[in-house]
Formats: sequence, structure tokens, C-alpha cells
Amino acid sequence: MNIVIIEDEKLAADKLQLLLHQIDSQIEVLAVLESVEDAVNWLASNPSPDLIFMDIQLDDGISFEIFEAVKIDSPVIFTTAFDEYAIRAFKVNSVDYLLKPVETKVLELALQKFKTIYAEKISFEERVSQVFEQISKQYKSRFFIKIGTRYQSVQVPQVCSFFVEERNTFLQTIEGKTYDLDYSLDQLQKMVNPEKFFRINRNFLVNINCIDEIISYSSSRLKLKLKSESCGDLIVSRDKVSEFKRWMDR
Repeated sequence: MNIVIIEDEKLAADKLQLLLHQIDSQIEVLAVLESVEDAVNWLASNPSPDLIFMDIQLDDGISFEIFEAVKIDSPVIFTTAFDEYAIRAFKVNSVDYLLKPVETKVLELALQKFKTIYAEKISFEERVSQVFEQISKQYKSRFFIKIGTRYQSVQVPQVCSFFVEERNTFLQTIEGKTYDLDYSLDQLQKMVNPEKFFRINRNFLVNINCIDEIISYSSSRLKLKLKSESCGDLIVSRDKVSEFKRWMDR
């Protein structure tokens, strides 16, 4: 769980970090921010943390000003020495409102409340992450190639293109080395990650990281220059141009 602490008192921030780690050693404190200005700048330029602990009275104002300056998607647990802001706190992303000094048991209950409320969201995100991880594992990471009496492993990121020539299929590396393959281009297209490789025409499947230049070409087509000079100029078929542009713009 990634947490940000917004607290202008160093002793209070240090104690909160200590209590959090005692309750859950997996908690990671991404930042401790001491002012409204620091909080706005950090939240505007970083991904949203899982949870924010926020003191209300800060050096340069009150923390509600942060909500007015930047969009906050993360749930918030307020920590303050005053109870006068409780109603206002629950009008924003508040999970709980803890009075200082914060005690371990109270903090533990607040974390449990957060986990209960947001368990479905966290579970969904974890499932999505697992699905993407599983999908990525289905794509080949390397090709084991026979060269005469020897064998060599070529990592997929080193592949510049796959191509067909005179009914034979070849793999060409970024360094310009070419190897025979026993797969068809249709088979290879299913083996490699479509986020990284695109079938530009009937004969070529190219790696996005190997594309050096894209040039407008006749008949509404595109011409590609690859980093591997031995590939020469390649033409994106007219019927593939729109899809290719969308692929490049992801």
C-alpha cells in the first residue's frame, strides 16, 4: 500500500510513519509533505497514492485548499488536534477523522475501515494487473535458432522485423543479422506482442522500437525507415495505414 503523509509537524509525521509500519510492514510512505504548496505540487505531478494521511492546519493554510487547487482521487484519513473541521472533512474524500495524538488502535481501525471500503476497487485493480501479466507471459520472449550445427537465442526486443522472401521466413535483428525461421508470418504475428509488432503488409512484421522514420508515400501509403539499414525502405500497405497510425499513437 502506497501512502502520502501531509503533516507540518516533523515529530507527528515521524510517529505516524512508525505506527503505520508497526501495523503493516508492507506500507510504503511515498512522501511526507509539510505545506499546502508542497502537497499541491506533488499531487499534480505524481500518480495518485492508495491513501493520504492529511493534517488540516498546515504552515501555509488549511489542507482543504489542496482540494481546491488539484484533483484528488485518493481516499483521505484526516489527522488533527481539532474536531471543528469534521463535517467539512467528510464532504471530501474522507475515510476517517482522527484526533491527535493518534493512538495505535484507532489508527489500526481507520486502516481497516479504508481496506473494507476500498477492497472491491483494490481487488479489481489487482485482477486486471494479473490478467495483463498473464497475457504478457503468453507472448514469446526469445527465439531459439539453429545455425548450422550451432544454436543461438535471440531476445524478442532485439528483433527489428520478421519478413517473408521467396516463401521463406526470416528474423532480422536491430544489428542487421538475419536468421531463418520455421514459422509463417501469420504464426509469428500471434506469437509476439501486438503492442510492439505490427504487420505493415503481407511480407513484413516490424518492431515499433526499430522504426526510425515515417515518410508519406505515393497512393496514400507510408514509407518506413528502420534502424537496421539492411532492411531498406518498407511500405505500409494502403489498407493498413489507418490502423498503423492508431497503433503508433497508442
